[in-house]
Amino acid sequence: MRQALRHPGAWWGLLLIGLLPFAWLLGLTLQDQLGPNPTEYLTRATGDWTLRSLCVVLAVTPLRVWSGWPEWQRFRRMLGLLTYFYAVLHLACYALFDMGLDLADILADIPKRTFILVGFAAWLLLTAMALTSFNRAIRWLGAARWQQLHRSVYAVAVLAVLHFFWMRAGKNNLAEVWVYAVVLALLLAWRVWRKARQFRS
Repeated sequence: MRQALRHPGAWWGLLLIGLLPFAWLLGLTLQDQLGPNPTEYLTRATGDWTLRSLCVVLAVTPLRVWSGWPEWQRFRRMLGLLTYFYAVLHLACYALFDMGLDLADILADIPKRTFILVGFAAWLLLTAMALTSFNRAIRWLGAARWQQLHRSVYAVAVLAVLHFFWMRAGKNNLAEVWVYAVVLALLLAWRVWRKARQFRS
C-alpha cells in the first residue's frame, strides 16, 4: 500500500477518481436524466460533493499521523483544489440556474438569505486558499501567514455545515446534515485534541 502511494501514477489515479462525480453529473445532464427538477438536482449534488471532498481533505492529516505514512500529504493540495472545483460548480448552479447570471440580483440575494450568505463566505475562503495553493505563494506570503490563511479550512467546514443546515431546516430534513456535522466535528476535534496533547508535552 505504501509503495502504491509513492508511485507517480497514484496522484493521477486519485485525481481521476475525484473527477468521477463530475463526469457522472455531466453524463446525466447530456442524457437529460436529471429528473423533474434538474436545477435542484445539480445544485444539491454539487453541494454534496463539495462537502464530501472537504471531509476527505480534512481526513488526510489524521490518516497520515495514524498510519505513519507521510506519503498521504502529497495528495492534500490536489484534494483541496478538487473541493474548490465542486464548490465553484455549486455556486455556478445557483448563479446560472436560480439567478440567471444577473449580477445585481445575486448581490442583492446573498445578504438576504442566511444560508446563501454563509455559503458564499465559505466559497470566498476557499477561493483565497485555492489562489495561494502553489509553492510561490508560500514565498510571497511567508510560511507563517500562508499557514494561517490555509487554516481557514476549519472555518470553511463550520460554514459549510451551517449552509447545509439552514438550507435543509426549512424542509425539516436534517438527517443528512447531522452525518456531515458529526464527521467534520470529529475531524476538527481530533486536531484540537492533538494540539492540546502537544502543548501539554
